[in-house]
Amino acid sequence: MNLRPSDHEGDRSDYFDNPSGVSQGAIGSALAAGSVVGSVMAGSVSDKFGRRDALLFACVWWLLGTSLQVATTSRGMLIAGRVLNGVTVGITSSQVPVYLAEISKHSQRGAIIIIQQLAIEWGILIMYFIGYGCSFIPGETASFRTAWGIQFVPCVFFMIGLPFLPESPRWLAKVDRTEEAIYILAHIQADGHLEDPYVVAEYEEIITVLTAERLAPKGWRKFILNGMWRRTLAGFSVQAWQQLSGANVMTYYVVYIFAMAGLSGNINLISSGVQYALFIIFSSIMFFFVDKIGRRTLLVYGAIAMGFCHFVVGGILGAHYTYVPEGVNGDENVQMLVSGAPANTVIAFSYLLIIIYALTLAPICWVYAAEVWSLETRAWGMGIASLGNWLFNFAIGLFIPPAFQNIRWGLFVVFGILCLLGATQFWLTYPETCGKSLEEIEVMFSHDGPRAWRTKKGHSRLEQETNAVATAQAKGNARESIENVIEQSKRGHGSKSETV
Repeated sequence: MNLRPSDHEGDRSDYFDNPSGVSQGAIGSALAAGSVVGSVMAGSVSDKFGRRDALLFACVWWLLGTSLQVATTSRGMLIAGRVLNGVTVGITSSQVPVYLAEISKHSQRGAIIIIQQLAIEWGILIMYFIGYGCSFIPGETASFRTAWGIQFVPCVFFMIGLPFLPESPRWLAKVDRTEEAIYILAHIQADGHLEDPYVVAEYEEIITVLTAERLAPKGWRKFILNGMWRRTLAGFSVQAWQQLSGANVMTYYVVYIFAMAGLSGNINLISSGVQYALFIIFSSIMFFFVDKIGRRTLLVYGAIAMGFCHFVVGGILGAHYTYVPEGVNGDENVQMLVSGAPANTVIAFSYLLIIIYALTLAPICWVYAAEVWSLETRAWGMGIASLGNWLFNFAIGLFIPPAFQNIRWGLFVVFGILCLLGATQFWLTYPETCGKSLEEIEVMFSHDGPRAWRTKKGHSRLEQETNAVATAQAKGNARESIENVIEQSKRGHGSKSETV
């Protein structure tokens, strides 16, 4: 559970001597620091042991980190536990999208990866209210130790369930476990029918692309040469922009923002929890539309709309706030206060920003980052993409608490400008990947590929290849039937001749 200012605030803050500013930022960003480490190691673990076993390996770090947090007696011990938990987050956040992308049909890939986003949001919402409920447990440390201890439960269930999931057929093909790859591909795509046209066409495409990739440069050069730098830039930057969009200002520190709008106590905590419910509702809507609208459209217009919300919140705070040097309700991190209509506007646009984020950048950045890599580079590449996410998450986690004290409302203006810059890069350099097979996307990023702004959501070449295989199989079956009829006819004539 990511430690936010709202989580059982009273007991936890008192026990750790009321951290504020840089100290609060260090505690908040410790998980992101560990995630950077996890992202770096994720690719090698996933390529060596497989996507499924890499996730099992990640669970071990979570158990260690949670143990430290539950037993914590100091800030240092708490930070260490969160760093270990972060290693898990770095591995899972990079390799779960890889796994889902590699087992999904191209027409369902976006929706499947959004399920991961929904699971994360449900987890956040549940843990938020668990933290809120645990805050009523009496005792100096029982409230937050209980909440942190509950983190063991989902990890144990995840470890129990993992062995029952199939391994990625693309990873199996990569390590020359051909029979297993074909069997699993048939099982997940065609109910076990090995000769299904889709299975045949997809496996042929996987092998064709994999053979070509093995002739490409090795080591880190494969992320730069032969046009690969375009994919590396896209994968890394789409995750960086997700953080630089400023959504975490709302999700992590919405309690501060609502305190600026005059909310306090349980009303503030419950109002803050509403954002997680909104997140789930609107991300669920995108499950049905993500593979119909297109990635570029959602990224570009989502970033522009989020920028507008930041400008409104920053403008309202800048024009109407009262400076409170001692901190609102004694909290030194909150030194601005607005009331009346301006306060309601701040709350409304904070919610609106979360809704837009849930519909656009929150799910699409992970989908896009998982799609742009080749099979040979996907595990390491997604680690690089995840590294972009967690590096900037770490930086922003350190930056936000002091920024509330120093540049105040200007923080929202900064994020508004960053959103517009992100939209510009999305438009200029991100080709449309929706509706394409993972192997087709390689062509989109090649030297001879089309300009990003000229690409459209379209039908996959795999559909044509599937139809071709089906046609060939049908012709083969027809030819075999005709030959059988001819053979039977010859036998019939032969029998009549002998009788005569």
